Amino acid sequence: MRHVLSALVQNVPGVLAHIAGMLASRGYNIDSLAVGETEDANLSRMTFVVVGDDRILEQVRKQLEKIVTVVRVDDISSQDHVERDLMLLKVRAPANGKRSEVRELVDIFRGKIVDVGAAEVMIEISGRESKIEAFIDRMRPYGITELVRTGRIAMVRGGNKSAEAVGGAETGPARREDSIRKIV
Repeated sequence: MRHVLSALVQNVPGVLAHIAGMLASRGYNIDSLAVGETEDANLSRMTFVVVGDDRILEQVRKQLEKIVTVVRVDDISSQDHVERDLMLLKVRAPANGKRSEVRELVDIFRGKIVDVGAAEVMIEISGRESKIEAFIDRMRPYGITELVRTGRIAMVRGGNKSAEAVGGAETGPARREDSIRKIV
């Protein structure tokens, strides 16, 4: 089973290496990983996908929660959520009829052509993993010359239940006070 986990972490050097090293040393494989700042400059959000049963998921959560720079871990996949991947892709598209075919497919998949060369175009597309995979399959016959994808990002729909539990959304995410160090 595929699980999407979101870890709110302190935005300090070495957090990513520490977490990745801990997971690797225990034999857990990360299928996808995305890290970025949040609305609070002192915190970053790590969104990663791990594959395993509920026992594996619980072990990963427990290990993450032991790390002092980890503020909170949520299993996003167990809640109503939205998830997206982003991809940039270069495909052969000479200025003959093939270019217009590629353009049509980009429009159908709600992508954007972000760069045009003499013999190829660069396309940006975002969406669910299945949409990205389907688009790749449609582009293969044209000749994909380069492809890069982000890790998955995800967010729970509706209100922030954790923030509401501590007095309202304006107070920000609930934090484990024992795990937050003063950042100078």
